Amino acid sequence: MALLVQKFGGTSLANAEKIHRAARRAIRAKLEGRKLVLVVSAMGHATDELITLAKAISSDPPKRELDMLLTTGEQVSIALMAMAIDAAGHEAISLTGAQLGLVTDSSHTRARIQTISRERIDRELANGKIVIIAGFQGIDPGGEITTLGRGASDTTAAALAAVLGADVCEIYTDVDGVYTADPRIVPKARKIEEISYDMMLEMAAAGAGVMHSRAIEFAKKFGVPLHVRSSMTDSKGTMIVAETAGMEAIAVQGVALKEDLAMVSLIAVPNKPGVAARIFAEVARHNIIVDDIVQNIYDGGSHANLSFSTSAGEARETRHVCERLATTLGIGGVEIDEGVSKVSAVGIGMRTHTGVAAAMFEALSHAEINIENISTSEIVISCIVRREDGPRALRCIHDAFKLDEVAAGK
Repeated sequence: MALLVQKFGGTSLANAEKIHRAARRAIRAKLEGRKLVLVVSAMGHATDELITLAKAISSDPPKRELDMLLTTGEQVSIALMAMAIDAAGHEAISLTGAQLGLVTDSSHTRARIQTISRERIDRELANGKIVIIAGFQGIDPGGEITTLGRGASDTTAAALAAVLGADVCEIYTDVDGVYTADPRIVPKARKIEEISYDMMLEMAAAGAGVMHSRAIEFAKKFGVPLHVRSSMTDSKGTMIVAETAGMEAIAVQGVALKEDLAMVSLIAVPNKPGVAARIFAEVARHNIIVDDIVQNIYDGGSHANLSFSTSAGEARETRHVCERLATTLGIGGVEIDEGVSKVSAVGIGMRTHTGVAAAMFEALSHAEINIENISTSEIVISCIVRREDGPRALRCIHDAFKLDEVAAGK
């Protein structure tokens, strides 16, 4: 019997009516002869509301206690989904990450999955039940509750699909697929019918919020097809699959915007072996995610200015870490700019096309948008711009590559 994993995001579970709709979709899949595992997020904006509540109590809540609080959102969802399925005359059982046996490392608020036990799921499926799993959460080897990071219910779903050998993992959300850009910012954006794991991974890393990057990593590693689709309709969404012939025909397939970034600049860093290693080892020890890095050497090679980007939400902790480093390593100063965003053009066709960077920079120039930093990889070109210029930069790059006219994904 085929096995299907379905994941429902918070917007798909925002109220009782939507929970019943998701339950009916799950029941229909079961009646078609499939074994079914559901992964659910917290309802609507429940996680945001819990974070707001935590910040009202403490300006800097302990990460362990924050995990304890935030996992209650998914626990509400799994129980209500099980009740909805039961009310429709079918059997279901809800399981938290701990009950399932989803073991992570001990990095609170951004833990990584280590192992998943399938024993409980297999037993419940064999009894004919729909199994409902709380996304976003797990338990570390010491029994502490952990979370995988915002949006990581996708990761739970993809990891389960890999462990269980699911035929497909369906990601239900409030949009009907992956678009060439965020349609809320770029009204002319087009839906992509099929996209490669690598392309989607870069889009997610660049700020496309429709999929969590670690979910795509799991799917790619274990060859799990992902189907991103709307919870409101039965129309086909976007398939995320291994790269196929012809995908390189289009130089740029999508553009993405990552907002709420901070640029951290270390001024007058001694330019000698081991200093950069010590800086980033300490940053990593505090679980701060680093994005782009740029270094400028001056003063005859004796000093450098070293900058990197991270999320604006981590700016405060990053400042504390870097100021301690400045004292220890003799760094001249620390500056943090929280008013930046990153806009990226992504396409596996960049491997075989020339002139992509020139076209992107020209588009930003015509829009009179200044570029503060540039980074590139084999299939991505990214520019740091002022935060207020981000949406306009996204639209002008989308127009420059005529993504509204291209049969994206074809």
